Amino acid sequence: MFKVLKVDHIGIAVSNLEQAKKFYTETLGMTALGEEVVEQQKVKVCFIPCGDSEVELLESTSPEGPIAKFIEKNGEGIQHVALRVDNIENALADLKAKGVRLIDEQPRYGAGGASIAFVHPKATGGILLELSQRK
Repeated sequence: MFKVLKVDHIGIAVSNLEQAKKFYTETLGMTALGEEVVEQQKVKVCFIPCGDSEVELLESTSPEGPIAKFIEKNGEGIQHVALRVDNIENALADLKAKGVRLIDEQPRYGAGGASIAFVHPKATGGILLELSQRK
């Protein structure tokens, strides 16, 4: 078994990370953490803490990356919701045993050193759901 601990973050696809970051920092007065490039996902990210959760801004580093494709199809906006789990391997095994459609059957590297995996939107009512286990 596994336990969902909280909403970890909301991922927002943006065309220009610096411009998007300014809205949250200058307009809303929030504090952005450092940026990170995640080569495996062809994305540059910036986390902005918000209470017990975070906003994750995602800018594609390649026209072939998933964020670029998302923006091309849907425009900028919420790309995924991430739930923090206590044990991602157990979560994936349990969901798979329950017949839940997964994008990732094994965890992969996520920004900030988190282990992440995605659940297919067809299993969640249309939302790309990320499972995240942080160190």
